[in-house]
Amino acid sequence: MKNQTEIIAEDGKQELFIMREFNAPRELVFKAFTDPELLVQWLGCDALTMKTERNAEGKGASWRDIFTDPDGNVFGFHGVCHEFMAPQLIIRTFEFEGLPEPGHVCLETLRFEVLPGDRTKISVQSVFQSVADRDGMLRSGMETGVFEAHDRLDALLAKEFVN
Repeated sequence: MKNQTEIIAEDGKQELFIMREFNAPRELVFKAFTDPELLVQWLGCDALTMKTERNAEGKGASWRDIFTDPDGNVFGFHGVCHEFMAPQLIIRTFEFEGLPEPGHVCLETLRFEVLPGDRTKISVQSVFQSVADRDGMLRSGMETGVFEAHDRLDALLAKEFVN
């Protein structure tokens, strides 16, 4: 049975949760989330190409990712890593650069849990500054992007796990 991504966003709350199990060891899943060469192969919507300008590989480091659509429109995201405990935990800020006013920063906690059978569960908790910010993210098409990205990550991990 194929693993499914679950996104939970309760009405009236500032947070959302993303969960998914992968048929790959935790070290490999963590590497896919932190190695720029692997990250660009799976993160984002199918229609976008991704470039990592800066990759945060430690506490206090900043990161910035840039996505380009087929029409040449560019979308940037950036943040700072607050905790980096390979291969189990990343805590970082996340901010979309395309909003009319800056400062809509989200705090993300990514947990990588070992499951039986050399499998891994990821849990992402995103806490926004307001319910409106969280709901705006949901309306942006984020869910489609997460589902498409996780399917590509599944395929990438299958290839990496075999090699």
